[in-house]
Amino acid sequence: MTEMMNKITVGDAIALIPHLDDDSIHCCITDIPYGISLDYWDVLHNNANSALLGASPAQEGKSGFKRRGKPIRGWSMSDRQIPKEYQEWCYQWASALYPKVKDGASVFVFGTRRTLHRAILALEDSGFLLKDILAWEKPVAHHRAQRLSVVLSRRGLQTEAEKWSGWRLGNLAPIWEPIAWLFNPYPKTITDVVLENEVGAVNAAAVMTNGKQPKNLVKGWFQENEERLHEAQKPIAVLEFLIRLSTLEGQIVLDPFAGSGSTAVACQNLNRHFIGIEINEAYVELAKSRLHPIAATNHKLVGNDLRQFTMFDKSKALG
Repeated sequence: MTEMMNKITVGDAIALIPHLDDDSIHCCITDIPYGISLDYWDVLHNNANSALLGASPAQEGKSGFKRRGKPIRGWSMSDRQIPKEYQEWCYQWASALYPKVKDGASVFVFGTRRTLHRAILALEDSGFLLKDILAWEKPVAHHRAQRLSVVLSRRGLQTEAEKWSGWRLGNLAPIWEPIAWLFNPYPKTITDVVLENEVGAVNAAAVMTNGKQPKNLVKGWFQENEERLHEAQKPIAVLEFLIRLSTLEGQIVLDPFAGSGSTAVACQNLNRHFIGIEINEAYVELAKSRLHPIAATNHKLVGNDLRQFTMFDKSKALG
């Protein structure tokens, strides 16, 4: 495990997590793939579709809508298996993670409202318990909902277009994202686990806002000098909030889906040790450029690129 300390190692989290020492991690903070076919690395199902990750003329030049994901229709049994397959993939890494996390330690998992419940079920089946679901409020949100009247007018249905004026095809603007907060169950009282493992309590004093106790609504955004390197990147300020809330200086924070290394950067800023795992070498190279030199050397790199993703092995999955 020492060879992975304060580094981001290239590899599959499902394969590398078992190499960590049992009962060694004080906190896990990770932004997992959401399983919504955002990009190649986010395709975590076996349902092929010729239009998947394609683009329409309307998406050309749009930063927030570059690719076409899987339609939410459930028009075939194959479509209906996608959420279950995502949950099975989550169970593979969650079950490997469980023995590595100290009793009482927190696990924070960023997700999307559509699929996070599947990840929570997998984590619970692995042994963790759900403590809360935090809401990370964002100041901006990508949103594209077609006007139904325009769609109908293009079909020559003017009467229907007038009837449905003001209606849109799509969701409300996604101004918040959920963060599942789980923990490893402890055999005694919470006070006992704090004394034995130095985890389990929350450092409310470290994350007060204007002298007020922290709430389960988390706010934070990218700073002016914070370069955006990954399309699913999270602000360092939000990650620092979670780290301050749940760990002491010198403790170990794991991110098994490290992306461009934001969790690692936040750990360095707050004097925590970190272990990062990321399957794409290109993202690891970006992460190395963000880290202090002492933690950016001796990385083991293997051949992956941004188009690669890992499909789950059903033979190892739950059920």
